[in-house]
Amino acid sequence: MLNRLEHLLGLYESTPTDSFVLFALAKEYESKDDPDRALEFYLRVKETNPAYVGLYYHLGKLYETLQKPELALQTYNQGVEVAQSAGDQHAASELKGAKLNLEYEL
Repeated sequence: MLNRLEHLLGLYESTPTDSFVLFALAKEYESKDDPDRALEFYLRVKETNPAYVGLYYHLGKLYETLQKPELALQTYNQGVEVAQSAGDQHAASELKGAKLNLEYEL
């Protein structure tokens, strides 16, 4: 029986630009404490589908974990714009909150 990572990698081989698969791989690598691989897949989502609203919060949080606050702030700002363009006020609000929390910590 395939584990989740093996299954996702199989899906990735057949659909290498599928945003959901790329995002799921990033989350899986995060859960396996492999932030570099997670970052790689988050950035692939951003490259192939910059309108994928769910990306920006998680990518920003990963940048925070990697102690790259400027990249996190930039990512949150981009995410707010993407979310507002998509009419997703809930996501925009979450991104604004993450940005404010980070700014408070700096």
